[in-house]
Amino acid sequence: MIGPEDVGGVHVKYLYHCRRQLWLYARGVRPEHLNASVQLGEAVHETSYTRSSPVDLGAAKLDHLDGAAWVHEVKSSSKPSKADEAQAMHYCYRLRVVGVAAQGAILHYPKTRRTKRLPYTAQAAEQARADIAVVLDVVSASASPPLLTRPACRGCSYIDYCWNE
Repeated sequence: MIGPEDVGGVHVKYLYHCRRQLWLYARGVRPEHLNASVQLGEAVHETSYTRSSPVDLGAAKLDHLDGAAWVHEVKSSSKPSKADEAQAMHYCYRLRVVGVAAQGAILHYPKTRRTKRLPYTAQAAEQARADIAVVLDVVSASASPPLLTRPACRGCSYIDYCWNE
């Protein structure tokens, strides 16, 4: 399976969004390219903040790191979620591991023209470490986590894998 260094931002986002989705993703099930919401998110990402350069940290790929060491993430949703925040703090954690003193993250929501600034704190670092441990527990399980309630799955690219009966 995967080790701590292999846990990326998508793993953390799926941990907060749906553990079953995380479990499937870790096993190579990747239907995202077929989902209209994911395609919209990719289009928003490609057309927003086009002058920024992505940063590849191996398992973690963040949208942009500015000169003051703030992580910038462009999101296609209308409002911040715990999953967005955890993913951004994971990127700060990964940067700190490789010696970059990340100050925090700025989440950009082009749909609503809003941003949310999240400072990277000792508590955020502790939570990022804990998230990695939980991701490893979820993906190493022999059986998939239970289904969420069906309304929570609306728009999910994994819906056919979970609700195929």
